[in-house]
Amino acid sequence: DDRLPSLGTPVPLVREHRLYQTDWLYRFYNFEHEEIVNHEFQNLDLDIDPKLAWALRNRDSFPVDINKADYHMLLRVPGIGVKSARKIIAARRYSSLSYHHLKEFGIALNRAKYFIICNNYFHSEEMSSSRLKQIILQTSTSKYKRNFSPQLELFS
Repeated sequence: DDRLPSLGTPVPLVREHRLYQTDWLYRFYNFEHEEIVNHEFQNLDLDIDPKLAWALRNRDSFPVDINKADYHMLLRVPGIGVKSARKIIAARRYSSLSYHHLKEFGIALNRAKYFIICNNYFHSEEMSSSRLKQIILQTSTSKYKRNFSPQLELFS
């Protein structure tokens, strides 16, 4: 549309994807706006999804005990979605859950394992948030090209 300002360069597809992920966090995961972007973190990180970015900034909230955490906190664990959180809540009424159970539920353990504890599992290696981000990026694949700037400016 000619009424919109020209950006000069095409906007990377990942920008749109991060905005959709953020909207999803607001609508279905009960995140507040200030938890995702605020004065300290004014931009979304294009390298990682906004939920993982929040978790890396709030490491003091983790690890989450899968067998004790409430639904709201389970939703905050990277790799655990709405369906998986519901499965965890329902299943732990009958038995204590293990890492094997979580695999069966389809949880993205490549991310979640750094943020949880359960019966037979605790990731004990201490590392900085930047190092953890690096490890997760190295072990993950993205369908988006990595030719974008590291920050997404929401307020421009």
